[in-house]
Amino acid sequence: MYTRQHTIKNKVTVKGVGLHTGAMTNMTFCPAPPDHGIKFQRVDLEEQTIIEADCDLVVDVSRGTTLEKDGARVHTIEHVLSALVGEQIDNILIQLDGPEIPIMDGSAQPFIEILRNAELEEQGALRDFFEVPEGIFYRDHEKNVEMAALPLDDYRVTVMVDYNSPVLGSQHASLNDISQFAEEIGSCRTFCFLHELEMLHSQNLIKGGDLSNAIVIVDKVVDDNELDHLAGLFNKEKVAVKEEGILNNVDLRYKNEPARHKLLDVVGDLALVGKPIKAQILAARPGHASNVAFAKKLKRLMESTTNNNIPKYNPKLPPVLDINQISNTLPHRFPFLLVDKIYHLDESSVAGIKNVTINEPFFQGHFPNNPVFPGVLQIEAMAQVGGILVLNTVPDPENYWTYFLGVENCKFRKMVLPGDTIIIECKLIGQIRRGIAKMSGKAYVGNNLVCEATMTASIVKKDS
Repeated sequence: MYTRQHTIKNKVTVKGVGLHTGAMTNMTFCPAPPDHGIKFQRVDLEEQTIIEADCDLVVDVSRGTTLEKDGARVHTIEHVLSALVGEQIDNILIQLDGPEIPIMDGSAQPFIEILRNAELEEQGALRDFFEVPEGIFYRDHEKNVEMAALPLDDYRVTVMVDYNSPVLGSQHASLNDISQFAEEIGSCRTFCFLHELEMLHSQNLIKGGDLSNAIVIVDKVVDDNELDHLAGLFNKEKVAVKEEGILNNVDLRYKNEPARHKLLDVVGDLALVGKPIKAQILAARPGHASNVAFAKKLKRLMESTTNNNIPKYNPKLPPVLDINQISNTLPHRFPFLLVDKIYHLDESSVAGIKNVTINEPFFQGHFPNNPVFPGVLQIEAMAQVGGILVLNTVPDPENYWTYFLGVENCKFRKMVLPGDTIIIECKLIGQIRRGIAKMSGKAYVGNNLVCEATMTASIVKKDS
């Protein structure tokens, strides 16, 4: 799995009909900055509402997954979400001029192809994984659905389906590595049974349905008159039934294509948790209702174990800038280089760490019998982290100096001691104007805020 966040380099557009609404929609994938997440935008509406890919915004799971915010809806989001998860794209804005994601061929493959044409772009921020800390279980007794998420330092999914159908039978599918999604799962198409198809068509619920965008499983004896009736429904001269029980001689792409598509749906619906997941997901007879209910259960756990005010630091992940790269950016050297690692960096924010050790020379004279990390050095460390953010705004940072101009509203909340790791986050307050940047800075040790301040710095070219 990627450790850094990704978006796409270029805008790309795809056009198609919605399966349920029958509306022709243009869908444009747009690059987005770090920590943006996956969002949809209804550009055909006056308000141009932006709708986050969030399980708490799901309003319908009857034949697909539908989001709604401020009266604006986006239908059938699960296939495109699964493609984004499979390609490990974290940040994207999906603009639509209609109410529903195009169904295409009923799989995620067309979306995967167009996203690859847009080219992936690695970003200067680490991915914020939700690592399932313990076994989480869900069961719907009425529908006989069982789902589980087990701790794992990876993302794997196994799905079993059983519809008590002599045609379909019991099937299972597994995804053991997310990098295999496009090859193993992405091309698997949506499916329904013939008796469902007739009901849906009679209720005008599949206005965009066609035999080219779904597999129809024939689970009853069909005579010639009914085949002629079905041909008329879909404007075909003739339809037939293969021995395997698939309408209109459609060849399955895999023997267990229905199970693989159910896995595709699980991956797409669980994207609504809002973060990439690290877990082993097990699902028996899942559907959109159970997928979304399970996503909500996972999100509630994630919220209860996360302090959203504290920047998350995972020492197991590689840095965005290591000490050598920091030294190439900042002019500071021993004993005054007070940044050890940068683990997040984008256009408006930066996060880094300072490891405090008793071996630092100032402890010889600063309370030697009661070693406390000096507050002025906390501010200096914060200023150096902020300096990296400011230097990131120019293409040749090695040719610039950053100067600390002022500090306001500085508060020291708790003592910092040898052995502590200080997590420092700086965010720009407004745009940099005439080389002057204003930033808010906060420093944490564990779950405790130890220092905060508003800082002003200037950026000056070395030969000026």
